[in-house]
Amino acid sequence: MSDPRFLPLSTYAELAPDIMQQRVDAFEAHLQRRRTVRQFSDQPVPRSIIEKCLLAAGTAPSGAHQQPWHFVAISNPAIKARIRLAAEEEEREFYNRRAPQEWLDALRPLGTDEHKQYLETAPWLIAVFLRRFARLPDGRKIKHYYTDESVGIATGFMIAAVHTAGLVSLTHTPSPMGFLTEILGRPKDIERPYLLLVVGYPGPDAMVPDIVRKPLDEIATFLPP
Repeated sequence: MSDPRFLPLSTYAELAPDIMQQRVDAFEAHLQRRRTVRQFSDQPVPRSIIEKCLLAAGTAPSGAHQQPWHFVAISNPAIKARIRLAAEEEEREFYNRRAPQEWLDALRPLGTDEHKQYLETAPWLIAVFLRRFARLPDGRKIKHYYTDESVGIATGFMIAAVHTAGLVSLTHTPSPMGFLTEILGRPKDIERPYLLLVVGYPGPDAMVPDIVRKPLDEIATFLPP
């Protein structure tokens, strides 16, 4: 294997501390306005917006730069209806049989249940797949590393991009999610479903739980103090 090629870092531009502070203040305030939404409008969202959000997700760092993700963006009503049907079947099992009471108690303040009408109402569903292997042209499989970490970071980038575009999103993780592999025709020997992101405009009836985020001193420690 040949040695990797390296290029001079040409994309970095150092900023004055006051400009850095202004930019990070604005970015933090921007993300503080992000909320998870469960009531969506059916107002269309141009494909070009979704494409840019996916390209932003693709800039995430990944183990050995293997980029172990694949995104399937769905706007087709028939496919969304199939996904909703399958997801609600799994969710009924979760809420009525599989979930321990402690988990149900944790979810109760959020008002979630097995009904997932937003899977059809929202203009876009983005299925995130984790690629455990890459397939070479000769059919061999190459293992990917740090896949969960890499795909999680990419998904975070995508959620931030969706918010920056002026849209709202919902992370949906029915368990199990094998139906996504089947419905979307993905290769189950090298991929597994990771998450389903619902994307669109908030509905006119959109409500969000009255919750607060933890303050800095509860989520971070500085050493030395």
